[in-house]
Amino acid sequence: MEAESEPYVRLATLRTLHRVVADLNAARSLAGTLQAVVEGAVHGLGFDAAAVSLVRPDGDLVVAAVWELEESPMGGPSVLLGQVGSRESWDRLLGVSDHWGTLRFLPYDRGWAVASDIPRWIGDGPLPVYANDWHPADGLLAPMYSAGGDLLGVLSVDRPRSGKRPGAWTREALEMFSLQASIAIGNARLRAEMQRALARLEKEQQALRASEESFRQAFEYAPSGMAITELHGAGRGQLTRVNDALCRLLGRPRAVLRQQSFVDLVHPEDRALLERTSAESGRAELRLSRRDGGYQWVCLRNSIVADAAEGPSFLLTHVEDIEDRKRHELQLAHRASHDALTGLPNGAELKARLARRLCPEPQPVGAAAGPAEVGYPPAYGYPADSYSAHTAYEGLEGADPYAGPVHGYGPAEGAPLPGLGAGFGEHVHAVVPAEYGPGGEAWSVPFRSGPAVPVDKGLAVLFCDLDGFKSINDRFGHNAGDSVLVEVARRLSGAVRDGDTVARLGGDEFVVLADGIGREEAKDLAHRLRNAIIPPMRIDGRAMRVGVSLGIGWAGCGMSIEEVLHTADERMYDEKRARGGAVRGARGERSHRRAG
Repeated sequence: MEAESEPYVRLATLRTLHRVVADLNAARSLAGTLQAVVEGAVHGLGFDAAAVSLVRPDGDLVVAAVWELEESPMGGPSVLLGQVGSRESWDRLLGVSDHWGTLRFLPYDRGWAVASDIPRWIGDGPLPVYANDWHPADGLLAPMYSAGGDLLGVLSVDRPRSGKRPGAWTREALEMFSLQASIAIGNARLRAEMQRALARLEKEQQALRASEESFRQAFEYAPSGMAITELHGAGRGQLTRVNDALCRLLGRPRAVLRQQSFVDLVHPEDRALLERTSAESGRAELRLSRRDGGYQWVCLRNSIVADAAEGPSFLLTHVEDIEDRKRHELQLAHRASHDALTGLPNGAELKARLARRLCPEPQPVGAAAGPAEVGYPPAYGYPADSYSAHTAYEGLEGADPYAGPVHGYGPAEGAPLPGLGAGFGEHVHAVVPAEYGPGGEAWSVPFRSGPAVPVDKGLAVLFCDLDGFKSINDRFGHNAGDSVLVEVARRLSGAVRDGDTVARLGGDEFVVLADGIGREEAKDLAHRLRNAIIPPMRIDGRAMRVGVSLGIGWAGCGMSIEEVLHTADERMYDEKRARGGAVRGARGERSHRRAG
C-alpha cells in the first residue's frame, strides 16, 4: 500500500514531478514534448508503461508516443504506435469510466466498453488478490484539454509499480501532471504553427525575390514552346518573347517570330478558333505553319497575366506538340470504325457514310438534270485536300481516304462538306435513278410532286452474301473461314471503282456503296463483284470456293438508312431464291449470322 502519510514520500514525488515538468517545457518540438510526457509518467509517477493518443485534425485519436520501463518480450505498448481510434469510441469509453476527478478509471470488469477500434495492449501481470490490487486489464486515463476546453489527447498509464490501484495522492499528482502536459502540448503545437508560418513567410519572400529569374529560366528552358503576346498598344497581338523550343518546333528563328503573331502563323481554317481562344484565355488544338510550308498540330494553352493595378498585361501561351497524339487518335478512330479482321469499314461506319449522303427531304423538282448538275461527290466523307498539309490516313495501311473527319483532321468548322454545294440549302440530294421501258420511256421517276425530271445516276447499294461459307467454317475451322473473308474483302476492294466503299456488316455479309452510277453500270459492277469472288482461293494449301448472292438497292434522300439496307437485303434474297439457294435454316432463320 502507498505510504501516503509519510511526508518525505510526497516531497520526493513533488521533486520528481517538478523535474519531469521541466523536461516537458524543455522539449523543442511536438514529438519531443509527447515523448517527454510518456517518459515523465513512467519515471515520475511510478507507472511501468504510458501512452499518449493525440487528437488528429479529423477528430480521431492516434497513438503518438509510448514508453515502457522495461521492454516486454512481445513488444509491449510500442506495437500501438500509429494506431488510430475513432473519436466516437473514445468519447464513449471516457463516458462509461469511473470519474476520479479529471481522471477516468476503467476497471477490468468493464472491458466491454473498449471498442474494437481503440488501440489497446494488455500485459501479463499478476491477477489481483485484494480489492484494490491492480488488474492487468485495468485502465487509467488522463484526458488533456486546451485552455478553450477542446480535447487535445488522452494520456493512458498502466501497471503501477506498487501493484495497487493508485491512491488519492498519486491520482492528484497524475492530474497535476496531465494539466502541465496539456499546456506543454498546446505550447508545442503553437510553436510548430509559428515555425511553419515563419517558414512559409521566408519561402514566399525568397520566391518573390527569385520569381523573375525562375520565370526566365522556366520560360527559356521549357521543353515545349512558350510565347508572350502583347495585349495593349501598337504591338497588340505581336509575339514579344518566344523560347528556343517554339523556334525549333516551327523551324523559325527567334528574330522572325518576334515580328509575327499567332494570327500570321495559324492555319486559315483555324483562325476563328484561335481568336475565340485568345479572348477566353482557354485552350485550343490547331495548326501552325512551319518554315518548310507544312503545318504542325499544337495545343495552345493561354493564361492572361494581370497586374493588380492595371489589369491584364500580357498573354502567356504554352505551345505543346501534339502531332503524334493526333495521329494516334486517328488510328484509334480508324480501328473503331473498321472491321478488325478485314480492315474494311464496319457496319457503324457504313451507316455513318449513308447518313452523310441522305437527308429527310427528297430532291426538289428540277434540281438535277444529269450527273454534272447533280455534282455527285466522289466519296461520302471529306476529300483528301481538306487536310491541308496533312494526310489524315497517312501511315495507316489500307485506310479509307473517304471516311468522315477524325479529331480535327477534317475541314474547319463551318467549311462546306463534300456533296454539299450551292443551292438547296448547300445539300446535293441523293436521287434514285429512273427506270426506262423498252421504248425509252421513263417507268419510274423518284419525285413526289411537280413535273418529273428523270435522273440517270444515283447512289447504289449492293448487298453481298456469301454462299457456301458456313460449310467452310464447319469443315476447315474458323481460321480458314477468317482467311476466306480476308481474301473476299481483298477481291471486292479490287473490283470496285475508285471512291466506292466496300464495308463488312458482319459474318459473311458485305455491302458496296457506289455513287454517281446508273442502273446498267450497277449491274455491270455486280457482275464484276461476282466474277471476282467465284474463282477458287488457296487457303492453307487447300483450294476453297464460295459463291455470292447480290442484291442492288438504291439510296435516295427521304429514305431511312434501315430502309435502304433492307431494300438491298431483300433483293439479294430474291436472287438467292431465284437461284434455288438455301435461304433459311432449320428453325426458319437465315443460315448465316448477321452482325451490326
